[in-house]
Amino acid sequence: MPTRDPSPLPSEADVVVVGAGFGGLGAALTLAERGARVVLCEALAYPGGCASTFTRGGVAYESGATLFSGFAPGQLFAEWIARHGLDVAVDWLDPLVVSRTPTTEIAVPRERDALIARFQALPDAPRDAIARFFRLQRKVADALWRALDDPALLPPLSPLALLRHAGRLPAYVPLARLAGRPARVALERCGVDGFAPLVTFLDALCQITVQCGLDEAEAPVALATMDYYFRGTGHVRGGIGRLAHALAGAIAAQGGHVALANRVRGVEHLADGRLRVRTRRGDIDAACVVANLLPQDARALCGLAPGDAPELDRLAAGVETGWGAAMLYRVVAPPPGFDAPGVHYDLVRDPAAPLIEGNHVFCSIGEPHPDGSGLRSATVSTHLRLDAEHDADPAAHVDRAHAAMRATLAALLPEWRVVSELTASPRTFERFTRRHRGLVGGVPRRAGLAAYRHLAPREAAPGLWLVGDSVFPGQSTLATALGGVKVAEAVARRSLPARRRPPSQGVGT
Repeated sequence: MPTRDPSPLPSEADVVVVGAGFGGLGAALTLAERGARVVLCEALAYPGGCASTFTRGGVAYESGATLFSGFAPGQLFAEWIARHGLDVAVDWLDPLVVSRTPTTEIAVPRERDALIARFQALPDAPRDAIARFFRLQRKVADALWRALDDPALLPPLSPLALLRHAGRLPAYVPLARLAGRPARVALERCGVDGFAPLVTFLDALCQITVQCGLDEAEAPVALATMDYYFRGTGHVRGGIGRLAHALAGAIAAQGGHVALANRVRGVEHLADGRLRVRTRRGDIDAACVVANLLPQDARALCGLAPGDAPELDRLAAGVETGWGAAMLYRVVAPPPGFDAPGVHYDLVRDPAAPLIEGNHVFCSIGEPHPDGSGLRSATVSTHLRLDAEHDADPAAHVDRAHAAMRATLAALLPEWRVVSELTASPRTFERFTRRHRGLVGGVPRRAGLAAYRHLAPREAAPGLWLVGDSVFPGQSTLATALGGVKVAEAVARRSLPARRRPPSQGVGT
């Protein structure tokens, strides 16, 4: 896997992409495929950002995100792997996730009907209401996932895409009935709002994917995310960093320049309308910049003050309502007889309490270490409040969260023996990813029609475009990569000369 390009940094480019998270990788690869002179700069010595694989003490850990959709035939990652011959293998885990509370365990299978049957088999389950809820959920998910499977249906829309949407209007009726309303409304309509196992399952899933609980989450988005496990979701063998490195290699093979370990120090406007990007290894003049950064970090990079760029201010305000994260990176020994290539656990110790601050943790355990020891790496995360009350003593706040995380793991995942542990806090995450205050997950998708007002990619400031989890289409790794594709297409149409025809087949064309 490539680490960094030792060749001299170009002094000019069509586009500089700042940040090699999956939004930046998607944008840079799409631009390179279209013949653009693109330079991808990343401060870390490896790509992936919040979805990367890093090494400490000779042990590889997943930095944050660990379970990814988009690997089914025709989906974005599968198309990239096939188109560029990437050496990336995916394990199709079953179960994908094991959801546990003190009273209930649901092993999430790869098939929707099997999951429905497992909920219906629980004690006192309202079988007909559960079936009714999942019928609604499937209609919503089918309507929204179609756009993720076929990015031509995402904004900005061509006349042909508008016609295709018009032909699908009947499929959008369930969305219209739920738009602007919290996810719990869907549970109430179907009569399952009193069935605790399903309520807790959806509440925990919303907290992970939508970045807020079901009482706040936008209903169509929340119901669509329930399909995440059924939409080409798998575990990248060896860690998600393998996919990130492979995509970086594909960018270089297409003529792009990948500059890892090359922090961008600032961006300034030139008199001719171009931008000068000042990096650790030298300056690059470009027509525009695509930033895989939080809006706060993009604003600081460009030397802008609040009020200078209203779009950045709007996005920054939304991000500030989100979360930080406390992390535990562990080496663990599996229980006797466990031989699956990986497993993910969604753990809630007290369903009646807020699903944050260590009461709710997501634990991802990868394949055995290559040294033959049988040991595995585990990434454990929980959401943290980042407000004035908890910022008053951040060290004590994080210590309490770590203690709560350990208590949840001890109560609900005792079969995995802990061999060693590293800890991380929002401050650690800020140093690690350069994300303002260590904020994770972008803008929470809270209920309200305002979420639909800013869907098409557009400049956040003159010459500056954003990709990542704080802009459309959303927070998942697949969504951020798709966002990178759509931004690259918009940039290519507006700012770049036509040098090479885009790929004739596949996603993102």
